[in-house]
Amino acid sequence: MLKNVKGTILKLLVSALEPSANLHLEPILNALEKCELYGIFDERFGKPLMPSRAFSIMGFLDALPKIRKAKKAIKIMARMSFFVDKVLLIDSPAFNLPLAKAIKTINPNVEIIYYILPQVWAWKPKRVAKVEKYCDVLASILPFEQQFYNKATYVGHPLLDEIPLFKLRAEETGVIAFLPGSRKSEIRSLFPIYKELASKIEGKEKLLVIPPHYDYREIAEIYGDIHDFKICRDTYEAFEKSEFAFVCSGTATLEAALVGVPFVLAYKAKAIDYWIAKQFVKLKHVGLANLIFDFEKMEPLHQEFLQEEVTVDNLFQAYETTDKEAFFNHAKKLRSMLSHGSQEAMISIMKV
Repeated sequence: MLKNVKGTILKLLVSALEPSANLHLEPILNALEKCELYGIFDERFGKPLMPSRAFSIMGFLDALPKIRKAKKAIKIMARMSFFVDKVLLIDSPAFNLPLAKAIKTINPNVEIIYYILPQVWAWKPKRVAKVEKYCDVLASILPFEQQFYNKATYVGHPLLDEIPLFKLRAEETGVIAFLPGSRKSEIRSLFPIYKELASKIEGKEKLLVIPPHYDYREIAEIYGDIHDFKICRDTYEAFEKSEFAFVCSGTATLEAALVGVPFVLAYKAKAIDYWIAKQFVKLKHVGLANLIFDFEKMEPLHQEFLQEEVTVDNLFQAYETTDKEAFFNHAKKLRSMLSHGSQEAMISIMKV
């Protein structure tokens, strides 16, 4: 049990809006053993002010109805900061930066820890000043971010704590994994293409990764006919079994890269969301592994297909031409670059 200097249990105000934020929060809470948790987080950790799922946002337009709810939550959480030892913000800068400002405005003495920093290297570089003004500890999970922040500390990458296995060699398992995403709009965009693609790949078992929060009724509604696939509810289990994967953009692409599963990234957003993003985000790549390699002046680890590029023919050709042995060797290099997990450093930061 983690206690503060007065011998009381650590009281922690948390803002973890995204599923990935809660994924990375979990090992920290497990290591803390017990603490009083307040704020926004997944309901499996306790009783939040508001559950994370209330803020599940896919694109720019999807965010509009959430603005009033967000403003209300920020006002309440700023007042709650007077009753906690520390504040932990995870990712989601559109919400967490206004929250940090609101907290520091009325309670300048409480320590604010920002874990998984705003991606200022992708867009809105002026946010650096705000992050460093309102946050006391900047815990970075990408080594190159110290080029952009003056007081960031690289704590390691949480996936290196969370991934249960790393493949030791390239292998032929006879299994291909299909990951069309976790949000309904992602799945509805990608899965019809994946279904047609799967029919072109002969002699392989097709493993469809479905997020555990969808029940059978929702699966039928969102995915439709899935009789050609074997269902898997666990991403790491799917990667362990697979020799190749087709992965929707997001955390799963870095997970696949670190595990050592050759894959191709595919992503289709709403046309208006993609257009807006292109106006602000000026990056050569979408996948995190490719971005890390790019900052190190290295060639991309995997192929990426976006919007109209996401076709059955393009994905099939990528599957046919990927050099799996070369991919595996570069995956080992990626693990070396990230070096270690973040749990140990974060626990040290959390101690009062």
